[in-house]
Amino acid sequence: MDFTSQELIAFIKTCIQEDQGDGDHSSLASIPAGTRGHSRLLLKENGVIAGMELAKTILNIIDSEIIFNPYHKDGEHLPAGTLLAEATGSVHSLLLAERLLLNFIQRLSGIATQTAAMVKLTEGYKVKILDTRKTTPGLRLLEKWAVITGGGDNHRIGLYDMVMLKDNHNDSAGGIIAAVNRTVDYLKTHQKKLKIEVETRNLDEVKEALNTGAVDRIMLDNFTPKACKEAVDFIAGRCETEASGVIHAGNLRDYAATGVDYISLGVLTHSVKSLDISMKTHSI
Repeated sequence: MDFTSQELIAFIKTCIQEDQGDGDHSSLASIPAGTRGHSRLLLKENGVIAGMELAKTILNIIDSEIIFNPYHKDGEHLPAGTLLAEATGSVHSLLLAERLLLNFIQRLSGIATQTAAMVKLTEGYKVKILDTRKTTPGLRLLEKWAVITGGGDNHRIGLYDMVMLKDNHNDSAGGIIAAVNRTVDYLKTHQKKLKIEVETRNLDEVKEALNTGAVDRIMLDNFTPKACKEAVDFIAGRCETEASGVIHAGNLRDYAATGVDYISLGVLTHSVKSLDISMKTHSI
């Protein structure tokens, strides 16, 4: 991910303005202008760190004279007590950056840590762990980057880069066959080369989707591990397979053992616990 892109910089500036308003009056009122400070970024629980490059960008936007020294890289699995980075500069600038920086790095590290844990549970199987579109509005690209940092893979980024015909599409279109046929015509008419994925709820729908001959991936939604294996065996490599729904840490290996190609998990982003990280600052 490009942490110096104009889009990201503009987004961070918006976040800063949301927090700062017409001034950080707590710091401006209590600390003399020109006071310099030193900050330490400390990891307080085990986890995968994600956001060090982003932290550098945030600090640079707030105050280009802040000296930022990171001691670890994004993607490292680190123990509690690890000193992640230090920063030196204006105390006012460091305190302005503190909450925004922590909000980002704690959440992204939580996502990376959660993803790494899920990936580890599937060791020994070919399956890939995917995220979903269940992301925080405005933070999707960062959260999906954190999934990659934790060892997972991205599903589609949005509605535009892959066709995914879910139950609501299929039911509204008059069935899977009708939905797929219209999609094929639409893509041809608009000269778009997008993969087609179809969500299925049972083996009959799997057969219906497969028989169209136009589906790249079949999602097995809310299938039991037994039903998932039956569907994977029936599909027999004729298209990609993805398991989703009712999947959690306790049964993840059962689904991985079915031979499915992908397992998508909304829990990677929609209800993740932020990693505990502190930023302590004092004057020098």
